Amino acid sequence: MKTKQAIAVICGTMVWAGAALAQTFETNFTFSVNAAIPDGSIFGLTQATNLMVAPIGNSAISDVTVSLDISGGYNGDLYGYLAGPNGLGFAILLDRVGVSNSASASGYGDSGFNVTFSSAAANSIQYYQNYTNPAGGAVFGTWLPEGVNIIPTTNDPTAFLAADPTATLSSFTGDDANGVWTLFLADLSSGGQSTLVSWQLDVTTVPEPQTWVLGVISLLALAGVRCWRHRRQFQD
Repeated sequence: MKTKQAIAVICGTMVWAGAALAQTFETNFTFSVNAAIPDGSIFGLTQATNLMVAPIGNSAISDVTVSLDISGGYNGDLYGYLAGPNGLGFAILLDRVGVSNSASASGYGDSGFNVTFSSAAANSIQYYQNYTNPAGGAVFGTWLPEGVNIIPTTNDPTAFLAADPTATLSSFTGDDANGVWTLFLADLSSGGQSTLVSWQLDVTTVPEPQTWVLGVISLLALAGVRCWRHRRQFQD
């Protein structure tokens, strides 16, 4: 009876430890900016902020979403990216939307974005007029980021069609969430003033296994084997 109780306790503790390792944490940051994106300038607007996403221990990123509230301007002029801590993760959010879809160097002429970029979205922001027509106003909804990492000033619209998305939000997966996150936005053609009203960063992390947790699991596993052997000997 004691052996059965010991096994039950060991198994229960191992389940608890495993659940602790599998737990995820979501941290949300919202930044009110209300700053103009320089018109017709490759130098753009940079928002860099040092964030403590996981104050207790190290945490690995499992998911990232970013939201942009941009008013005014000409959507087809905008280029933007999100860079993570330590220069590891890098995602192209916007790259002159509509350029590849319309086979034109000018892109879409709508004005403004109030969108969320997520790896779980169904459609790319680059082709948003295929799915919604803002009729010159702001674009809404949840979208895949552009993700195509090509020179933003290229004058060849077909380059967008030929390239695969490699700079996506999944590039942050597994990285340390703590450190400097950078949002960059640029307006690459003159005419029409865009303003970054605000942006939001949502980071989901999974705590990295702590040494003491791994030690406990190892000891419990060893104890479980010994209890099992003891029980077999008693039954024999």
